[in-house]
Amino acid sequence: MVRAPGPLLLPLLLPLLHVSATTPDPCEIDDDDFRCVCNFTDPQPNWSSAFQCMSAVEVEIRGGGRSLQQFIKIVDTEPKQYVDLIKTLRWRRLTVGAAQVPVRLLFAVLRALGYSRLEELTLEDLEVTGTTPPPPLETTGPALVTLSLRNLSWAIEGTWLAELQQWLKPGLKVLNIAQAHSLAFSCAELHAFPALTTLDLSDNPGLGDSGLTAALCPHKFPALQELVLRNAGIETTNGVCVALAAAGVQPHRLDLSHNSLRATAPDAPGCVWPSALSSLNLSFAGLEQVPKGLPASLSVLDLSCNRLKRAPRPDELPKVSSLTLDGNPFLDSGAPNHQENPNNSGLVPACARSILAVGMTGTLALLQGAGNFA
Repeated sequence: MVRAPGPLLLPLLLPLLHVSATTPDPCEIDDDDFRCVCNFTDPQPNWSSAFQCMSAVEVEIRGGGRSLQQFIKIVDTEPKQYVDLIKTLRWRRLTVGAAQVPVRLLFAVLRALGYSRLEELTLEDLEVTGTTPPPPLETTGPALVTLSLRNLSWAIEGTWLAELQQWLKPGLKVLNIAQAHSLAFSCAELHAFPALTTLDLSDNPGLGDSGLTAALCPHKFPALQELVLRNAGIETTNGVCVALAAAGVQPHRLDLSHNSLRATAPDAPGCVWPSALSSLNLSFAGLEQVPKGLPASLSVLDLSCNRLKRAPRPDELPKVSSLTLDGNPFLDSGAPNHQENPNNSGLVPACARSILAVGMTGTLALLQGAGNFA
């Protein structure tokens, strides 16, 4: 019989569990055995409830903000004891959140997941503590397609992404990092992501133009096709162009929506856009005029929900096949009143409601994350 050794991987929990018949069941699985959700908020959680998630495809486990230090003893467990069991799991998407995790335990779990068929991993609202173990002699972690990280704090500051990267097999295509405590990566320690096509740094309002330059380590994202920077504190299109050029990045799609973009100064150098850029999202960017020097290669341009008071002139726009201008004051029937009311944001009501919804979502997410560690 296979002996299972770990707390975040469901089959590895069992030998350390104390089952209580009076503890409410924290895990629920749907009728199709497809999605299983566990929320261990009880003071004495019934960890054995997680056993029912072994048959699921999508698994979500939240630790109620508690420390998982009690499971550190399984770090040195010989992997051969559970390889066959891990291979039988149907897991394709796994979310782990709301816990304080020793970094050695996190990397041990990644090592175990290397024997699974997992494709998407989400880590959110985690406090990763302690010093890192020695790097693996060879990459032993999962062959992920998508990795999403939200509101993670690391004891290892600038090197955390490089440390995490060592435990992932090559081939990662999508990387999402939101509400990061630090995006100033140690570029010397970071290896290239040869297959990464999408990098999403949205919901990092402290990033800014200079932070983007620090996050986009030169020549580490050679295959990047889509860069998403929603609500990332970006201030100028010129700052983005400089960061992309310094990193040697040539995305086809660039999303700068939900940033407060300043108008380019008349004497500022022109923005040298990536030559491959075909889609640019500048919606919800507070623009009062069309940015100068937009790339001629664009086929898709979104200028919706800005503060444009007149229709753009033909000489201000590239010859795009898809142009979106919805939600600008010059298209609103009440546009003349926008300049008369000093308290008016300049946005049409539909766009203002959309911004409010985005803001409330972000605030609730932050409050939820903070509550997990209370």
